[in-house]
Amino acid sequence: MSPEHSPISAEHSLTVRELLAFYAAAGVDCALLDEPVNRLQEDDAAMAAPAIEPAQRQAASSPAASSAAAPSRPPPGAPSGAAPAATVVIPEAAIASARELARSAPTLEALRELMERFDGCALKATATRLVFADGNPQARLMLIGEAPGRDEDLQGLPFVGRSGQLLDRMLAAIGLDRTSVYIANVIPWRPPGNRTPTPQETQICLPFITRQIELVDPDVIMTLGNPSTQALLATREGIMRTRGRWIDYDTGRRTIRALPTFHPAYLLRQPSYKRLSWQDLCAVSRALQTPAV
Repeated sequence: MSPEHSPISAEHSLTVRELLAFYAAAGVDCALLDEPVNRLQEDDAAMAAPAIEPAQRQAASSPAASSAAAPSRPPPGAPSGAAPAATVVIPEAAIASARELARSAPTLEALRELMERFDGCALKATATRLVFADGNPQARLMLIGEAPGRDEDLQGLPFVGRSGQLLDRMLAAIGLDRTSVYIANVIPWRPPGNRTPTPQETQICLPFITRQIELVDPDVIMTLGNPSTQALLATREGIMRTRGRWIDYDTGRRTIRALPTFHPAYLLRQPSYKRLSWQDLCAVSRALQTPAV
């Protein structure tokens, strides 16, 4: 077939490439099913099903009938021909387990190994790898974001994408780099499609970042963005109100000064707020010039 009669023109191909680029930027980088599910066919089958008489409906709803009934096909995502073996994790149990594991970790390396084996958070099943931390564990400054993105998920390190490059430039502006700070996230596994973590997911992961803070024991914490600020500093105020305002973070052993600021990803979308972030960085720089207590 000649190019001029091809069903996909050059203009069409460009549109497809742009669509794929949009999907990649949005975090759509994997398929959950090998085969597509035709939902319209399911609706047609339901409409064609014979009506159930009241007596039949009552018999079908009895405990005996319910225990004997089997699904006609496995749920979406289950391998063909295999019985689903999903384990439902109760959020309260997962949170309690995370707290117990986090408390038992005597070192950062031990904590990382425990988190690698932890199966109480569903995000682990869809993430490529654990994104634990980067930087110097003996640093006086600890920076904490919300969750990994696509680049972080692929490399296993926090803040390595575009927002990470901006963060590196921000740190360089006050004479710091990744060898002089410690960087982590509240959520160590990437949410699918970079969606916002649910409150349950945040509560399950919170004991791990709390223990990381205790083990690093920095003199200053910078929370990057609203989610990490609210999760760690027990505030419901938005980042516009909290940024630039020092808040005490109590580890139970000592009090650490914490300063919320904008997330670098937000600054990429709203460059006009870089001026306020620069003020926050200068405040942190001054605090680090004070001898450690």
